[in-house]
Amino acid sequence: MKKLKADIITSFKKKKINVFILFLLSAFVILIFTKLSKDYTNTIVFGIEKVNVPQENVILNDSVGLSITLKTHGFMWLRYYVTKPKIKIDFSKDVYKTEDTFVYNKSKSYLKNTQFDKQVELLSISPDPITFRYGVNMVKKVPVLVNADIDFFPGFDKSSNLISEPDSITVVGPNLLVSEINFLETEDLVLKDVRTSIAETVNFKMPKNASDLKFSENQVTLKAKVEKFTEGTLNVPVTVIGVPSNIKLKHFPKTVSVSYYVSLSEFNNINTNSFKVICDYSRTSANQSFLVPELKKYPESVKNVKLGQQRIEFIVTK
Repeated sequence: MKKLKADIITSFKKKKINVFILFLLSAFVILIFTKLSKDYTNTIVFGIEKVNVPQENVILNDSVGLSITLKTHGFMWLRYYVTKPKIKIDFSKDVYKTEDTFVYNKSKSYLKNTQFDKQVELLSISPDPITFRYGVNMVKKVPVLVNADIDFFPGFDKSSNLISEPDSITVVGPNLLVSEINFLETEDLVLKDVRTSIAETVNFKMPKNASDLKFSENQVTLKAKVEKFTEGTLNVPVTVIGVPSNIKLKHFPKTVSVSYYVSLSEFNNINTNSFKVICDYSRTSANQSFLVPELKKYPESVKNVKLGQQRIEFIVTK
């Protein structure tokens, strides 16, 4: 009997709570509808739908930001907040063209009659008039500028130059923007302890207003062949030039040592004929008893070429 009584009391309380929640929700809905039915004044940023833009022109994305102050009921504001509002501007009839801009100076009443419902009162628009910067499309091919900091593992080095594939990029866009671009820089490539050939994909440091431009590539591949290197040394004959016909001289030593750094694959291809060392007698001054050796030829495959001697002694015999 006591249990039955307790169940009845619990059921009654639950019904009271459910009724309370129902009335609370009803009151909340009525409050919302009351609020939304009232008129409010607010400023909101509108997008612009551009139609019938001349094919020879391109509108720059930084041309305009449009703020419009409206007075309308809450339901309309709710719609604007859910879906970004926009107005339509027809470039074939709604604008006029200046040297570097399109200008839209239609009155507020025109916008009111063509772009908004009767329930919307347009109070102000900023900027007024609306201007759109434009440019004439231009195509330009520019070189790629590589930014790389590469540290090789001891005994290794690159045996070919670091190259970019492709080595140039085609840029398309408004002439006033494209004309200012003379090259495209890659983002910094930093590699440490490299001992294998390089093939790295890197992006570009995009210029300002990149959203107004089109690029044939957005990234490039940087490549270089990396090999094991070793040091070599050869004794290369010294050739003396610039000696007047009425003078004979003897110089010593007859050869100088040339040290160099070369890949193992190229080591056996290097010999004394790969280098040329000269001394120019015409560059000597009075009472000078030595010549200065100069390295005039060496293979592209070698690095860090050094002469082992900086003076060649000579005597005039006639």
